Amino acid sequence: MSDPTFHHPPGAPAVFAPFTHAVEADGWVMITGQMPTDPAAADAPLPDGIEAQTRAVMENLKIVLVGAGLDLSAVLQCRCYLSEFERDYEIFNETYRSYFAPDRLPARTTVGVTNLVFGALVEIDALAWRRT
Repeated sequence: MSDPTFHHPPGAPAVFAPFTHAVEADGWVMITGQMPTDPAAADAPLPDGIEAQTRAVMENLKIVLVGAGLDLSAVLQCRCYLSEFERDYEIFNETYRSYFAPDRLPARTTVGVTNLVFGALVEIDALAWRRT
């Protein structure tokens, strides 16, 4: 196994806990759960509603991927966390789906949780793979 690379992409959301946005080893890139925060203003209020928050999370995920030299097509698996699962699942799916090619949807687990940091409605972490 090669030594891991710890990616700290410029322009990524502020780090608010002890984590690295992405860690890479042997072509696998593990991306920390992204929140619907504004990367340009860490203290800005979260967007209103699940659609806007999902878009913010996906845009933050893209920033981290680009910082690692990848894009969404490299994502093979996502774990999604919804704090209002019953209410938001359908709209979340529509918004999430719009970020991927229909024939290249990542494997996915989606769970309902009691709370997310900052009172967010959604968080997504991902596993990507770099072709060698």
